[in-house]
Amino acid sequence: MAKLAVKSAPAAPAPATFAAKAAGKPNSLTFPTGGPAAKKRRRTFRRPINTKGLAVFTRQLATLVKAGMPILRSLEVLARQEKRPAFREVVESIADTIRSGGNFSDGLAANPQVFDRLYINMVKAGEAGGVLDTVLDRLSLFMEKAQKIAGKVKAAMIYPVIIVMVAVIIVSILMVVVVPKFEDIFSGLLKGQALPVLTQALLTVSNFMKAHYLLAIGGTIAAWFGFKVFARTAFGRKIIDWLLIHSPVMGDLFLKAAIARFTRTFGTLLASGVPILQALTITRDTSGNVHIANAINIVHDRVKEGDSVAKPLESTHIFPGMVTSMIEVGEETGALPDMLARIADTYDEEVDNAVAGLTSVIEPIMIVFMAVMVGTIVIALFLPLVSIIENLT
Repeated sequence: MAKLAVKSAPAAPAPATFAAKAAGKPNSLTFPTGGPAAKKRRRTFRRPINTKGLAVFTRQLATLVKAGMPILRSLEVLARQEKRPAFREVVESIADTIRSGGNFSDGLAANPQVFDRLYINMVKAGEAGGVLDTVLDRLSLFMEKAQKIAGKVKAAMIYPVIIVMVAVIIVSILMVVVVPKFEDIFSGLLKGQALPVLTQALLTVSNFMKAHYLLAIGGTIAAWFGFKVFARTAFGRKIIDWLLIHSPVMGDLFLKAAIARFTRTFGTLLASGVPILQALTITRDTSGNVHIANAINIVHDRVKEGDSVAKPLESTHIFPGMVTSMIEVGEETGALPDMLARIADTYDEEVDNAVAGLTSVIEPIMIVFMAVMVGTIVIALFLPLVSIIENLT
């Protein structure tokens, strides 16, 4: 079975100074840190542009470079038309780096708050191979598809979250404002008679919420911040990521999205000329899920020992058999990057179908959920009225 050649590469480029450039090493895998000005800029602007904006910038840059415009001139054009002052400063700093004799990737590496390792290493591979225009085009396509799939997953989550929030607001208003008024009516009409169990329970909850609404609001906020802190711990991240890909309803969607992200990232890096071990390291660090990252780490170690990608990937029991089989075929035919792109396209389509299916299922569930909550309150409030009417007759 034919296997990809294993090229060892450092997991992360080490910083260097412009002195290294002067020493005659323009193609070194190290790059400058950008100096004090860059450090000040990183402290001032943590996130000068979002993912969608960066994808648009990359597409524009790829178009200009493919049209034959030099990279420096392309950056100057984009800097002039950039509306965001913070990101305009970043683009201008990259142009300054190129004017000073550095590479495009050197300028990117001086702004890690904007450009991640995947972006920098793909550009570096394009510069080394003299195919920067192709790599930029491939990178822009990758970012656009990644943005699209992330948007679809978020869209699937927005609807139920909004419905739950609306339900909580409506129920809170009913419990704090409307239900106490009914309690006064019942005490005047029933004259000491016992209330139905459901009504008494509703009034008890209403009185508690009215008397301790600050405690309820504070508890909700504290629970939210507690969850955020828990999610930042290694154990919390592990638990949450496991639930995301194993939950009964949404798990399949998150797993398919994670597989699409893995295969597209890995395939794009390989197609751009990044060595396989370095590509696996970058893919692991950008996977977005602890369990997917651990599986990729196992593959990295096995490939480093001379094994293929498919067999250790199958041994993790996370990726479906279809994925590992197609990767194995790609390795045997020497077309692994193309096969990975096909897998990503297939799972992108599966995510589309999963989102459409979830939307059609969640909508009636949420409607029933709201109907049950509001209906329970209405029934509890009208049960005493039925008793009052019966006594009058």
